[in-house]
Amino acid sequence: MNNKIERLNHTFAREISYILSTEVKDKDIRFVTITGCKITNDLSFAKVYFTVLEEKQKENILAALKKASPFIRSKLSEKIQIRHTPELNFVYDNSIAYGNKIEEKLKQLKSEL
Repeated sequence: MNNKIERLNHTFAREISYILSTEVKDKDIRFVTITGCKITNDLSFAKVYFTVLEEKQKENILAALKKASPFIRSKLSEKIQIRHTPELNFVYDNSIAYGNKIEEKLKQLKSEL
């Protein structure tokens, strides 16, 4: 991956987190954690990975993020000077839940020994 895309990935993740916490009016979205961003090489699409505190809420929050996506994209275009702001696609990040599951299994195995 080239350095420009990598820098944009970090910048997008940071700016989207800031926009969600300060500028979006939907209260549910404010407690979303952006874990990463992957922008395509042609800068047309960006997958934005997120997690939530309560996993039961992830479907509702995903719907709210998709609804707020045009607003977030417009705010990004104001903050980041690139020719074309990519379409945002929000994706729930399962890696943290997966890591917690593995940690629980390891604790269980350790207690059985």
